[in-house]
Amino acid sequence: MKRLLQRDVWVFDLDNTLYPAHMAVMSQVEARMTEFVMQLLGLEREEAFKVQHSFWHDYGTTLNGLMVNHKIPASEFLDFVHDIDHSVLQPNPVLAGHIAALDGARIIYTNGSVRHAENVLARLGLDHLFEGIFDIAAADYTPKPQRESFDRFIKRHAVNPARAVMFEDSVRNLETAAGIGFATVLVRAREDTGNGHTAGPGEHPDYVDYAVDCLDTFLGELVGTLQEKTP
Repeated sequence: MKRLLQRDVWVFDLDNTLYPAHMAVMSQVEARMTEFVMQLLGLEREEAFKVQHSFWHDYGTTLNGLMVNHKIPASEFLDFVHDIDHSVLQPNPVLAGHIAALDGARIIYTNGSVRHAENVLARLGLDHLFEGIFDIAAADYTPKPQRESFDRFIKRHAVNPARAVMFEDSVRNLETAAGIGFATVLVRAREDTGNGHTAGPGEHPDYVDYAVDCLDTFLGELVGTLQEKTP
């Protein structure tokens, strides 16, 4: 973990990173996205799903595709798709303890909304641990992995990438982060999610410093190493 020992800015993605990808959170969000497209365009579910994913592929997020092609208010979409049952998440005191032990700045960087992030963090028992949440609105609706989004994040929170570590489930997002100078930790799903976003078992691109299957375990080892290093 040598590459992480001189870092003091800890940047965490939210969904499928702070909780395992098999938890039924993003599956609910995905279903709500499809439903939104169905209602907006008068499509059957299968066709709406195709439109949703084509927008994600072409524009980085379904929201961006809808904003460009159908001029929808961003808040209308975000409120609708994040109106889900967050009770599927349970408090994680082990993870909370590890994150609390990381000295320095701790920030959430998500393509979702602040409201969704607050709900997730509250359910996990992590809502007191982060000094800021940088969401899609703060990024002016320019999503990760676009460089413009990272530039806005860096400026908003005065982040020096050479001092920062990014924890993410997306290899696309980490490729941009690594190119800017972040140390990178890929949090993989325990099985292939099929969503085209979250890394599956065994994935470890060259630009990723560490690829892990359990964030709790990795952070526990990192905290132990950092505490041994501190005189």
